[in-house]
Amino acid sequence: MSAACILGCAGTVLSGGEAAFFRELNPWGFILFARNIETADQTRRLIDDLRAAVDDEAALVFVDQEGGRVQRLRPPLALRRRPAALFGELYHRNPEAAVEAVRINHQLMAYELAALGFDADCAPCVDLPVAGAHDIIGDRAFGKESAMISALGRAAVDGLLAGGVAPVIKHIPGHGRAKADSHLELPVVDTPEAVLEETDFAPFRALADTPMAMTAHVTYSAIDPDNCATVSHRLIETVIRGFIGFEGLLMSDDLSMKALGGTLQERARRSIEAGCDVTLHGNGALVGEPVRDLAAELRAVAEASPELTGRALERAEAARAVARRRQAFDPEAAEAHLASLGLEGRAA
Repeated sequence: MSAACILGCAGTVLSGGEAAFFRELNPWGFILFARNIETADQTRRLIDDLRAAVDDEAALVFVDQEGGRVQRLRPPLALRRRPAALFGELYHRNPEAAVEAVRINHQLMAYELAALGFDADCAPCVDLPVAGAHDIIGDRAFGKESAMISALGRAAVDGLLAGGVAPVIKHIPGHGRAKADSHLELPVVDTPEAVLEETDFAPFRALADTPMAMTAHVTYSAIDPDNCATVSHRLIETVIRGFIGFEGLLMSDDLSMKALGGTLQERARRSIEAGCDVTLHGNGALVGEPVRDLAAELRAVAEASPELTGRALERAEAARAVARRRQAFDPEAAEAHLASLGLEGRAA
């Protein structure tokens, strides 16, 4: 039985010690960062070795590939893709073209990811930023209107699924109002719940049938002033599972981020107790940040994450089932079509 966690690894090659480590811990999935990705052949070997370590060819391997600032795969492994905000600008001029552009763009990203062995993408970001918020979301968002974000988020989900890559909507129930970067400190949002329901929560409600979602390390004082969403049973139960109606696999955002207090074991335990199905630790939250004692951190998270059972296991199996179901696709024709849809601005 798999442990209810998604874990990262240290470098571009899996050592014998790491392989034995993962064989013992048996995580449900893995996540790679830029530090793990060098060449196409090396990336494929690393992904194969990770799956072999847990004796599970179906183990999902995740990556953050949104386009724009958040793109772990770059040329020559993948083309530079435009940030979400540029698709939002096209939406104001031509909504139908924007929806089509997002769908094609994300199917192309899925094609690039699948070619290297990835089958899950921590995208799209469907947060709704507001004036005065920290720019950690910024142009990663499709725009500042919930209806537009819902439409373009749906297109992104559809494109990834068409390419055989399982999407993860983030950061549920919304990171757009945060005035701090949760990589560095805990953001607190004081907006009334009724306003949040009409705005920030709306895109997630529109995409509630997506197979996976990632939590926001954000405290919503009107709902639970004492706990951020990741570790708030009240918020997960009443907002994410309740008002939003999300029934897919719920994963924590990276537990190594500084928004969370306590030890890593405490963070993992609290997120599971709050209602997350799986925990996530990659120690890759800050670009350029040196890897700390990764083995000790991974063990702490894995040992505090229970075996996947019951409803969480059902959600995990459902998420796996949508991966690798690729539709017939001509990437060259798709790139040409995307270029014809009137997008302005340069890729990242």
